[in-house]
Amino acid sequence: MPYVPFDQYFPELAKRETRFITIFQDGTHGLPRGQYAFLELYCDEPGCDCRRVMFYVATQDSMGPLAIVAYGWESAAYYARWMGDDDPEIVRELKGPVLNLGSPQSRLAPAILHLVTKVLLADPAYVERLKTHYRLFRQAIDQGARDQRRAERKRLRKRKGR
Repeated sequence: MPYVPFDQYFPELAKRETRFITIFQDGTHGLPRGQYAFLELYCDEPGCDCRRVMFYVATQDSMGPLAIVAYGWESAAYYARWMGDDDPEIVRELKGPVLNLGSPQSRLAPAILHLVTKVLLADPAYVERLKTHYRLFRQAIDQGARDQRRAERKRLRKRKGR
């Protein structure tokens, strides 16, 4: 599943609604002082219904992600059905929040995961915002795929008519 930034499709909305957390004192939540951006990434595979977000967490000074945190907001039963596998470890990785296994993680990643869990995901309004962003993103991806298939069929019909 390839994940792409939300702002690639919705730059103005992302600009207004990307969450930042400022740590004012070193050691708060186990993190150094700084402003942490939680950039949302969503799966761009047409037809996918994973109902997950990846947070690319960075600061202005970081040279890449400090952490990539995966979060799925549905029940464990949903992910077991969706994957066709009820292995608890697989389901836990899909549901999250977890540090994404296939992504680079800094030494701060465990503290960032704690921050995501205790601050970001503790805010029901923010979780609803993520779900809204997911729906918008899925609509854009799936509509784009339908438009592409339609254009391809039209091109093939035109080619056959020659």
